[in-house]
Amino acid sequence: MKPNPRASRRSLATATALGAALVLMNVSAVGPSAIAAELAPLPVKPPSPTLKGTPSDLPSGPNVEPPPEKPAPPFMAPKGVVNVAAGKKATSSTKPFTGTLSQITDGLKEPEDDHVVEMRRGKQWVQVDLGEPATLYAIVVWHDHRFLQVFKDVIILVADDPDFTQNVQTLYNNDVDNSAGLGIGTDKEYFETNRGRTFDAKGVVSRYVRCYTAGSSLSSLNVCQEIEVYALPAK
Repeated sequence: MKPNPRASRRSLATATALGAALVLMNVSAVGPSAIAAELAPLPVKPPSPTLKGTPSDLPSGPNVEPPPEKPAPPFMAPKGVVNVAAGKKATSSTKPFTGTLSQITDGLKEPEDDHVVEMRRGKQWVQVDLGEPATLYAIVVWHDHRFLQVFKDVIILVADDPDFTQNVQTLYNNDVDNSAGLGIGTDKEYFETNRGRTFDAKGVVSRYVRCYTAGSSLSSLNVCQEIEVYALPAK
């Protein structure tokens, strides 16, 4: 009896389809678990909370998040990420009149007067040079958690060059009226706490991180305590 070529092709097609279905079933079953197993809470070490009381006239409105009643869920990032901004060079749009720029990446962020860097009023920025491009997963910023306050026009940018002309990307912008001139933001203002604010960097590859502010609900001055940038260490 001669073999039937059509039957052989049908059998092969059926076997291929069954194999593909089994592969898809396996991926769907273990994919989420495997991805979750590769993630871990961001290894941030928050400083002590402030002992100062809560101001009576807290800002509110549709563009302001309410004061947090409890810590946010941990931010999940690839296991093994480290703060690649630690000890790196920081620059700013204006010279600080309190503190030094080296404090921005020194790891000290307690609610104490000598742990803050203060700059004059108006739109100002602080920038960190990571030394080389890195795949960024999270940026954590403490502006000034000595007091419960909201900083204005918080804008987080990353770029490939120190002048921010190449591959500039916006990770966060709560400047809803474009007063900073960097585009209308859709993110909300938030209250400073000892846990800082974690911004999702979404795996962008970049070298420079720049953080804008334009005063706060308590003062027209600009303040920054610490900037941490989390990425997997270079191999």
